[in-house]
Amino acid sequence: MKKIILIIALLFFTISGYCQLIKPVKLDSLVTISMPPGYQKKDTSGEQIYSANGMYGYMIAFREANAKNNTPLKRQNDLNKVLKTYIKGIEAQSEGSSAQNVRDTTIGTLIAKTFTLKIDDGSGNIEFRNFVLLYTKDVTYTFEYVYPADREGIVNDEYKAFITSIKLSPGLERNDQYLSNATGMSPATRNEIIGGAAVFVIVILVFVIRRRRLAVA
Repeated sequence: MKKIILIIALLFFTISGYCQLIKPVKLDSLVTISMPPGYQKKDTSGEQIYSANGMYGYMIAFREANAKNNTPLKRQNDLNKVLKTYIKGIEAQSEGSSAQNVRDTTIGTLIAKTFTLKIDDGSGNIEFRNFVLLYTKDVTYTFEYVYPADREGIVNDEYKAFITSIKLSPGLERNDQYLSNATGMSPATRNEIIGGAAVFVIVILVFVIRRRRLAVA
């Protein structure tokens, strides 16, 4: 029992020490994330990639500028469609991969998508990649934490320290993702449904009236 307590204590202090080592890294003037010292940065056309080795996993932060003619999203449903498209694209990059536990989360006032990608190369080697996707009208941010399956039980604290370190500028607001906070159906969709229901009722009435006439005849 004493050995177990000692191991837990050592693990706690190791993680605590690690959390004190990671330092904030500005991806731009709006988004910051903390990474271990010695992180690397690569610049490509319209994309910056920040990466670093943690104690148990590999951390990556992508900043990718959206197309300049990108059409602003109108509603949250539009945002969900865009994020689902991103997830499908990520799945397609690796054979034998599948997105698991896809769900919404919030970072500040913004909505993000988080999920785990399981990659199986078919020979018994399984790798997990925890993702957080954050979309804005100008830039898409992708945060990734990679680890082998045999470390699944010990990465949680390090992963949380990495993801919860994401900080947004107050300048980023919900309308930087989609324009309308309105809930429910759009007027066009509502009118289509009402119109379709009216036509359906008329058809039923005509059918009933015809049957009655035939029955009387």
